[in-house]
Amino acid sequence: MKSVDLGDVGQWESFVAGVLGDDATLIVNMGPQHPSTHGPMRFTLELSGETIVDVRPAIGFLHTGIEKSMEYRTWTQAVTFCTRMDYVAPLFNEAVYVRAVEALLGIEDDVPQRALDLRILVMELNRITSHLVAIGTGGLEIGALTVMTVAMRERERCLDVLEAVTGLRMNHAYVRPGGVAMDLPPGALYQLDELVVTLRKHIPEIAALCNGNPTFRARLCDVGYLSLEACMALGVTGPVLRSTGYAWDLRRTQPYWGYDTYDFDVATWDTADSYGRFRIRLEEIWQSLRILEQCVRRLGDQAGPVMVADKKIAWPAQLAIGVDGLGNSADHVRHIMGESMEALIHHFKLVSEGFRVPAGQVYRSIESPRGEIGCHLVSDGGTHPYRAHMRDPSFSNLQSVPIMCIGGQVADFIVALASIDPVCGGVDR
Repeated sequence: MKSVDLGDVGQWESFVAGVLGDDATLIVNMGPQHPSTHGPMRFTLELSGETIVDVRPAIGFLHTGIEKSMEYRTWTQAVTFCTRMDYVAPLFNEAVYVRAVEALLGIEDDVPQRALDLRILVMELNRITSHLVAIGTGGLEIGALTVMTVAMRERERCLDVLEAVTGLRMNHAYVRPGGVAMDLPPGALYQLDELVVTLRKHIPEIAALCNGNPTFRARLCDVGYLSLEACMALGVTGPVLRSTGYAWDLRRTQPYWGYDTYDFDVATWDTADSYGRFRIRLEEIWQSLRILEQCVRRLGDQAGPVMVADKKIAWPAQLAIGVDGLGNSADHVRHIMGESMEALIHHFKLVSEGFRVPAGQVYRSIESPRGEIGCHLVSDGGTHPYRAHMRDPSFSNLQSVPIMCIGGQVADFIVALASIDPVCGGVDR
């Protein structure tokens, strides 16, 4: 047997070429678990050396049948299912579904203004927490551990306030057809004021860690390029689309719930790469803080109901969280259990049977942290959805991975994927 000296690089390349051929590629499995996807997702990469020749996403590892399960619950109960899709931004799942339900009911103009402002308040808080996860995990992918710890620290502050307002850190079921579950608890406006002051003080720390770091910029700049034409062809929205310089944000282009009365700017960048998406998310945190300040002023100046007046639709909305963090308002329980048999019967039928929604179909969309999230609802006139389907931006934006990554390096694949910020609960549903 003839021995081959592989000590010389040139001989090694000749040996590999002789065995595999000049056009040989290697199939590498990446996943199904990877932090940058915020859940289980698998990719098969076809490599020629370190260069990506092809990318094939494999999804479905987190499929929970949420959309189908919603067909077997009342219109209000379905909120507790759809909130669990994109679990990093659950309030946007609730909001878009409820907006579609209210359109079918024909009560979009009847929802109290205080309820709309509360929806905007919790959504902008949730937008901040979602972007902090995207920035933190994206930094972790390239070894910037401090970015992750700082982002998670600030996210915890936001979740404390969300818990005080809604009763839960995630999967809130706070936005309901006709309004919201409850009004602000005592001291919430003070907590919000403190949070805004604290975030304005600490968010620049993240910017300093990233923008002033030449390694961070080198890893993100010119990586994951996706042009405006490609975004339009693939239906890509959110920070990925706005990184091309196109200011498409449904809060401005197709306003809903009074967003057109708030003063904020649509963040854009002009590089169409991973670095531009990072800068957009950072800027959107600042813009969300501006909106939060305006929400606090409006909610402090006004009082009123947080649920529509129609008792055939409105679940009890004047709830009070007990010392255990759970439970209905003690006054409401006293009323239905000891004061009015009619109120008890109404409560029982409303919660167990639900209300009927006129037959028809509708599509409504809002701007989530990852882009346009839409809800297509079909009603047959019954007490539960005949069909519910979500247009989740994580699923739609994932189509851009091959275009972003083919021809690039393996190390850049992680950065490009993290810049999309996909959440598998929204991808699989």
